[in-house]
Amino acid sequence: MGSAILLKTPAEMEIMREANQIVGAALKMLADRVAPGVTTLQLDEWAETFARDHGSEPAFKGYHGFPGSLCVSLNEQVVHGIPSKKVVLKDGDIVSIDFGVRYKGYYGDSAVTLPVGELPGPLSKLLTVTRESLYRGIEQVRVGNRINDISKAVQQHVEAHGFSVVRQFVGHGIGVNLHEPPEIPNYSRNEQSPRLLPGMVLAIEPMVNLGKYEVKVLADGWTVVTKDRKPSAHFEHSVAVTENGPLILSEVA
Repeated sequence: MGSAILLKTPAEMEIMREANQIVGAALKMLADRVAPGVTTLQLDEWAETFARDHGSEPAFKGYHGFPGSLCVSLNEQVVHGIPSKKVVLKDGDIVSIDFGVRYKGYYGDSAVTLPVGELPGPLSKLLTVTRESLYRGIEQVRVGNRINDISKAVQQHVEAHGFSVVRQFVGHGIGVNLHEPPEIPNYSRNEQSPRLLPGMVLAIEPMVNLGKYEVKVLADGWTVVTKDRKPSAHFEHSVAVTENGPLILSEVA
Protein backbone atom coordinates (compact mmCIF):
# COMPACT_ATOMS: atom_id res chain seq x y z
CA MET A 1 0.00 0.00 0.00
CA GLY A 2 1.20 3.50 -0.83
CA SER A 3 0.63 6.22 1.70
CA ALA A 4 -1.77 8.51 -0.18
CA ILE A 5 -5.44 8.23 0.74
CA LEU A 6 -7.50 8.59 -2.42
CA LEU A 7 -10.67 10.69 -2.11
CA LYS A 8 -13.60 9.77 -4.35
CA THR A 9 -15.75 12.16 -6.37
CA PRO A 10 -19.56 11.91 -6.10
CA ALA A 11 -19.59 10.09 -9.48
CA GLU A 12 -17.02 7.55 -8.26
CA MET A 13 -18.96 7.15 -5.02
CA GLU A 14 -22.10 6.30 -6.99
CA ILE A 15 -20.30 3.54 -8.94
CA MET A 16 -18.92 2.21 -5.65
CA ARG A 17 -22.43 2.23 -4.18
CA GLU A 18 -23.63 0.15 -7.16
CA ALA A 19 -20.69 -2.26 -6.73
CA ASN A 20 -21.42 -2.64 -3.03
CA GLN A 21 -25.13 -3.14 -3.63
CA ILE A 22 -24.25 -6.16 -5.79
CA VAL A 23 -22.10 -7.48 -2.92
CA GLY A 24 -24.81 -6.83 -0.33
CA ALA A 25 -27.48 -8.51 -2.46
CA ALA A 26 -25.20 -11.51 -3.04
CA LEU A 27 -24.64 -11.91 0.72
CA LYS A 28 -28.40 -11.66 1.31
CA MET A 29 -28.98 -14.40 -1.28
CA LEU A 30 -26.33 -16.61 0.36
CA ALA A 31 -27.83 -16.02 3.82
CA ASP A 32 -31.10 -17.52 2.53
CA ARG A 33 -29.24 -20.60 1.24
CA VAL A 34 -26.93 -21.34 4.16
CA ALA A 35 -28.15 -24.62 5.63
CA PRO A 36 -26.84 -27.95 6.91
CA GLY A 37 -25.63 -30.08 3.99
CA VAL A 38 -24.53 -27.19 1.75
CA THR A 39 -20.83 -27.18 0.78
CA THR A 40 -18.71 -24.05 0.93
CA LEU A 41 -17.90 -24.56 -2.77
CA GLN A 42 -21.61 -24.41 -3.57
CA LEU A 43 -21.82 -21.04 -1.79
CA ASP A 44 -18.83 -19.89 -3.82
CA GLU A 45 -20.44 -20.91 -7.12
CA TRP A 46 -23.70 -19.15 -6.26
CA ALA A 47 -21.79 -15.96 -5.41
CA GLU A 48 -19.73 -15.99 -8.60
CA THR A 49 -22.80 -16.58 -10.77
CA PHE A 50 -24.63 -13.76 -8.98
CA ALA A 51 -21.72 -11.35 -9.50
CA ARG A 52 -21.42 -12.12 -13.22
CA ASP A 53 -25.20 -11.98 -13.74
CA HIS A 54 -25.07 -8.44 -12.34
CA GLY A 55 -22.33 -7.19 -14.65
CA SER A 56 -19.47 -7.52 -12.19
CA GLU A 57 -16.63 -9.93 -11.56
CA PRO A 58 -15.57 -11.58 -8.30
CA ALA A 59 -12.84 -9.48 -6.71
CA PHE A 60 -11.06 -12.20 -4.74
CA LYS A 61 -10.73 -14.86 -7.43
CA GLY A 62 -7.06 -14.91 -8.45
CA TYR A 63 -6.21 -12.02 -6.07
CA HIS A 64 -2.61 -12.83 -5.06
CA GLY A 65 -3.48 -16.35 -6.22
CA PHE A 66 -6.57 -16.89 -4.05
CA PRO A 67 -8.55 -19.73 -5.67
CA GLY A 68 -12.13 -18.79 -4.72
CA SER A 69 -14.68 -16.06 -5.35
CA LEU A 70 -15.69 -16.13 -1.69
CA CYS A 71 -13.70 -16.32 1.51
CA VAL A 72 -15.71 -18.86 3.54
CA SER A 73 -14.45 -19.34 7.09
CA LEU A 74 -16.05 -21.82 9.51
CA ASN A 75 -16.05 -21.74 13.31
CA GLU A 76 -12.40 -21.24 14.46
CA GLN A 77 -11.44 -19.96 11.00
CA VAL A 78 -11.18 -16.17 11.19
CA VAL A 79 -10.85 -15.09 7.54
CA HIS A 80 -9.65 -16.24 4.09
CA GLY A 81 -11.09 -19.75 4.24
CA ILE A 82 -10.90 -21.47 0.83
CA PRO A 83 -14.19 -22.81 -0.60
CA SER A 84 -14.21 -26.60 -0.90
CA LYS A 85 -16.58 -29.34 -1.97
CA LYS A 86 -15.27 -31.33 1.01
CA VAL A 87 -16.42 -28.77 3.59
CA VAL A 88 -20.09 -29.33 4.40
CA LEU A 89 -22.05 -26.99 6.66
CA LYS A 90 -23.61 -28.63 9.69
CA ASP A 91 -26.07 -27.61 12.36
CA GLY A 92 -24.43 -25.41 15.02
CA ASP A 93 -21.65 -24.10 12.75
CA ILE A 94 -21.00 -20.42 12.24
CA VAL A 95 -19.87 -19.45 8.75
CA SER A 96 -18.18 -16.15 7.87
CA ILE A 97 -18.72 -15.15 4.25
CA ASP A 98 -16.58 -12.34 2.80
CA PHE A 99 -17.36 -11.25 -0.76
CA GLY A 100 -16.10 -8.56 -3.09
CA VAL A 101 -16.75 -7.55 -6.69
CA ARG A 102 -15.14 -5.35 -9.30
CA TYR A 103 -17.68 -3.26 -11.18
CA LYS A 104 -16.93 -0.50 -13.72
CA GLY A 105 -13.36 -0.35 -12.42
CA TYR A 106 -14.26 -0.03 -8.72
CA TYR A 107 -14.48 -2.48 -5.86
CA GLY A 108 -17.17 -3.41 -3.37
CA ASP A 109 -16.45 -5.48 -0.24
CA SER A 110 -18.62 -6.75 2.62
CA ALA A 111 -18.79 -9.69 5.02
CA VAL A 112 -21.24 -11.37 7.35
CA THR A 113 -21.15 -14.27 9.80
CA LEU A 114 -24.19 -16.52 9.71
CA PRO A 115 -25.54 -19.24 11.98
CA VAL A 116 -26.15 -22.68 10.50
CA GLY A 117 -29.28 -23.85 12.28
CA GLU A 118 -29.54 -23.26 16.04
CA LEU A 119 -26.56 -21.84 17.94
CA PRO A 120 -25.66 -22.17 21.63
CA GLY A 121 -25.88 -18.91 23.61
CA PRO A 122 -22.19 -17.92 23.64
CA LEU A 123 -21.89 -18.29 19.84
CA SER A 124 -25.09 -16.35 19.25
CA LYS A 125 -23.75 -13.59 21.50
CA LEU A 126 -20.42 -13.58 19.61
CA LEU A 127 -22.26 -12.89 16.35
CA THR A 128 -24.46 -10.20 17.89
CA VAL A 129 -21.56 -8.37 19.57
CA THR A 130 -19.35 -8.52 16.47
CA ARG A 131 -22.11 -7.07 14.30
CA GLU A 132 -22.83 -4.38 16.91
CA SER A 133 -19.12 -3.50 17.06
CA LEU A 134 -19.13 -2.88 13.30
CA TYR A 135 -21.95 -0.37 13.73
CA ARG A 136 -20.21 1.24 16.72
CA GLY A 137 -17.24 1.77 14.43
CA ILE A 138 -19.42 3.11 11.61
CA GLU A 139 -20.97 5.68 13.99
CA GLN A 140 -17.50 7.24 14.26
CA VAL A 141 -17.24 7.79 10.49
CA ARG A 142 -17.61 11.54 10.69
CA VAL A 143 -15.60 14.33 9.09
CA GLY A 144 -12.94 15.52 11.54
CA ASN A 145 -12.77 12.26 13.49
CA ARG A 146 -9.75 10.01 13.13
CA ILE A 147 -9.35 6.38 12.08
CA ASN A 148 -8.47 5.64 15.70
CA ASP A 149 -11.97 6.76 16.78
CA ILE A 150 -13.36 3.86 14.70
CA SER A 151 -10.79 1.43 16.12
CA LYS A 152 -11.47 2.47 19.71
CA ALA A 153 -15.26 2.17 19.35
CA VAL A 154 -14.95 -1.39 17.99
CA GLN A 155 -12.45 -2.50 20.62
CA GLN A 156 -14.36 -1.05 23.58
CA HIS A 157 -17.63 -2.73 22.58
CA VAL A 158 -15.99 -6.10 21.94
CA GLU A 159 -13.93 -6.16 25.14
CA ALA A 160 -16.86 -4.95 27.26
CA HIS A 161 -18.53 -8.25 26.37
CA GLY A 162 -15.48 -10.37 27.18
CA PHE A 163 -14.43 -11.14 23.60
CA SER A 164 -11.16 -10.22 21.89
CA VAL A 165 -10.27 -8.30 18.75
CA VAL A 166 -7.92 -9.77 16.12
CA ARG A 167 -4.85 -7.56 15.72
CA GLN A 168 -3.00 -9.22 12.85
CA PHE A 169 -5.62 -8.30 10.22
CA VAL A 170 -7.25 -4.91 9.72
CA GLY A 171 -9.79 -3.04 7.64
CA HIS A 172 -8.74 -0.86 4.72
CA GLY A 173 -9.57 1.87 2.28
CA ILE A 174 -11.22 0.73 -0.96
CA GLY A 175 -11.75 2.17 -4.44
CA VAL A 176 -10.04 1.40 -7.75
CA ASN A 177 -8.02 -1.07 -5.68
CA LEU A 178 -9.46 -3.67 -3.32
CA HIS A 179 -7.02 -2.59 -0.61
CA GLU A 180 -6.03 1.08 -0.36
CA PRO A 181 -4.78 3.26 2.48
CA PRO A 182 -5.60 3.85 5.24
CA GLU A 183 -5.39 0.73 7.39
CA ILE A 184 -8.29 0.48 9.84
CA PRO A 185 -7.32 -1.57 12.90
CA ASN A 186 -10.10 -2.87 15.15
CA TYR A 187 -8.08 -1.92 18.21
CA SER A 188 -6.62 1.36 19.37
CA ARG A 189 -3.00 1.96 18.38
CA ASN A 190 -0.91 4.44 20.29
CA GLU A 191 -0.09 6.59 17.27
CA GLN A 192 -1.51 9.49 15.29
CA SER A 193 -4.05 8.12 12.79
CA PRO A 194 -5.39 9.85 9.66
CA ARG A 195 -8.23 12.32 9.94
CA LEU A 196 -11.47 11.45 8.14
CA LEU A 197 -12.23 13.57 5.08
CA PRO A 198 -15.25 13.66 2.76
CA GLY A 199 -14.69 11.28 -0.15
CA MET A 200 -12.86 8.58 1.79
CA VAL A 201 -14.33 5.08 1.46
CA LEU A 202 -13.47 2.64 4.23
CA ALA A 203 -13.95 -1.12 4.50
CA ILE A 204 -14.49 -1.53 8.24
CA GLU A 205 -14.30 -5.16 9.32
CA PRO A 206 -14.17 -6.30 12.94
CA MET A 207 -12.81 -9.84 13.41
CA VAL A 208 -13.73 -10.97 16.90
CA ASN A 209 -12.69 -14.10 18.79
CA LEU A 210 -14.57 -15.96 21.52
CA GLY A 211 -11.21 -16.71 23.14
CA LYS A 212 -7.83 -14.96 22.87
CA TYR A 213 -6.91 -12.63 20.02
CA GLU A 214 -3.91 -14.57 18.67
CA VAL A 215 -4.31 -16.13 15.22
CA LYS A 216 -2.17 -18.08 12.77
CA VAL A 217 -2.20 -18.93 9.07
CA LEU A 218 -2.61 -22.59 8.12
CA ALA A 219 -0.32 -24.51 5.76
CA ASP A 220 -2.54 -23.64 2.76
CA GLY A 221 -1.10 -20.13 3.03
CA TRP A 222 -4.55 -18.52 3.31
CA THR A 223 -6.84 -19.82 6.04
CA VAL A 224 -6.47 -17.84 9.28
CA VAL A 225 -7.51 -19.65 12.48
CA THR A 226 -7.58 -18.72 16.14
CA LYS A 227 -4.56 -20.16 17.95
CA ASP A 228 -6.77 -21.49 20.75
CA ARG A 229 -9.20 -22.93 18.14
CA LYS A 230 -12.15 -21.10 19.64
CA PRO A 231 -14.75 -19.63 17.25
CA SER A 232 -14.38 -16.28 15.51
CA ALA A 233 -16.84 -13.94 13.80
CA HIS A 234 -16.36 -11.32 11.06
CA PHE A 235 -18.63 -8.53 9.78
CA GLU A 236 -17.72 -5.87 7.22
CA HIS A 237 -19.27 -2.92 5.40
CA SER A 238 -17.85 -0.48 2.88
CA VAL A 239 -18.64 2.98 4.23
CA ALA A 240 -18.24 6.42 2.65
CA VAL A 241 -17.27 9.49 4.66
CA THR A 242 -19.68 12.31 3.79
CA GLU A 243 -20.46 15.77 5.19
CA ASN A 244 -23.72 14.24 6.46
CA GLY A 245 -22.08 11.37 8.33
CA PRO A 246 -21.46 7.75 7.36
CA LEU A 247 -23.01 6.31 4.20
CA ILE A 248 -23.04 2.49 4.26
CA LEU A 249 -22.60 1.54 0.61
CA SER A 250 -22.95 -2.22 1.09
CA GLU A 251 -26.15 -2.20 3.17
CA VAL A 252 -29.15 -3.47 1.22
CA ALA A 253 -32.75 -2.83 2.17
